[in-house]
Amino acid sequence: MPRFQAPVGTRDIMPPESARWERLVGVFRARVEAAGYGLVLSPMFEDVAVFERVGGATDVVTKEMYDFADKGGRRVALRPEGTASVVRAWVQHRPPLPFKAWYAAPSFRYERPQAGRYRQHHQLGIEALGTDDPELDVEVIALAWGVVADLGLERVGLALNSLGDAESRPRYVAAMWSFMKANRKGLCEEHRRRTDEADATGTVPANPLRVLDCKRTDCRNTTESAPRSIDFLSDAAAADFGRVTDGLGSVGIDYRIEPRLVRGLDYYTRTIFELVAEDLDAAQNGIGGGGRYDGLVEALGGPPTPGIGFGMGMERLLLACDAESKFKLGSTGVDVWVVDSTGGSEATKLVHRLRTAGVSCDRSFNGRSMKAQFRGADRSGAVMALVLGPREVAAGEVSVQLLREDSPAVVVGAADVVGHVVKILAGQVGAKR
Repeated sequence: MPRFQAPVGTRDIMPPESARWERLVGVFRARVEAAGYGLVLSPMFEDVAVFERVGGATDVVTKEMYDFADKGGRRVALRPEGTASVVRAWVQHRPPLPFKAWYAAPSFRYERPQAGRYRQHHQLGIEALGTDDPELDVEVIALAWGVVADLGLERVGLALNSLGDAESRPRYVAAMWSFMKANRKGLCEEHRRRTDEADATGTVPANPLRVLDCKRTDCRNTTESAPRSIDFLSDAAAADFGRVTDGLGSVGIDYRIEPRLVRGLDYYTRTIFELVAEDLDAAQNGIGGGGRYDGLVEALGGPPTPGIGFGMGMERLLLACDAESKFKLGSTGVDVWVVDSTGGSEATKLVHRLRTAGVSCDRSFNGRSMKAQFRGADRSGAVMALVLGPREVAAGEVSVQLLREDSPAVVVGAADVVGHVVKILAGQVGAKR
């Protein structure tokens, strides 16, 4: 028989590790819902054109996207990122503006698996539509920073840049294209080829700014002297960016201006940012980021509507937590373990009563020995074991044994045991988790 395994670039997240993932989503949800963001659940796949609109010439779309024809002949794609699906959902349903949404969802990219990035990876994110006020930029960045703080991370930096507005960005793109042509020999093979092909046809590459994001040594060295987008900002774009930096300062968030920062998709305008974990390898240290995308709603068939958002990779976030020994995996399992040597239905009834009262509990099956059942109770992390033997059942009693304390068992009437357990657990808050 074949021995099946998870596909290359994917992995199974098993208990108890999965409990930390649940906690991470909970931390994120608490932070963003307190700011008025509501959960959006969008399909895992979309019409391929949805994602082609966000960067038809990007590596994400041309090389990494899982796209295929379904059985009805429709071209669809697995979601490579979260923003486009949320924006498409708004365009379709048109809830009132301003619209604030958050999501927690798997994303799919066919790329070489690396630390914290799998072919199926998971993103947390928010999107805010309906206003171009720079104070919203500050709010969005502050929420991302707040999640980092909630996880206890201390060695994370905030990189900030502006790509300019409709007036200034074209000037910057033209300057970057001139720089690439003048310095083509110093670029990596891929960007040299793209430059030569575009120059031969008299066109400008779809987004020459992507050379700034190239991780190859040739491009990194050559673009050290490249033009900076903030030097080309219009008066309006510069004023907006100034309000963002002033706003971050007013709430005590440190940042650094990063001229190389362009992000990997074409829809970004004006403010862009990235959270960088200092303890991770430079090639995989981006744990989240985002920015403004004031033309994306129109590109997806909606009216002119400004927007901003960010995404955070769950795998990368947890790697950063591990590097700093933060947000550790706590004890998981149940609070109570029922040990039964009667082989009857008394244990089933007791477990049902406990769970109905909101007590987490479990039990052994198949008539295992008392010793084996206590081993199971210990492995479960339970605070206590409730013992049902022939003597206890005959007397209408239950023996209560605290597992983390050196104290004798206490015999409690079967009718009172649930209340007794609830009282003990109320005094044990924090003892297990």
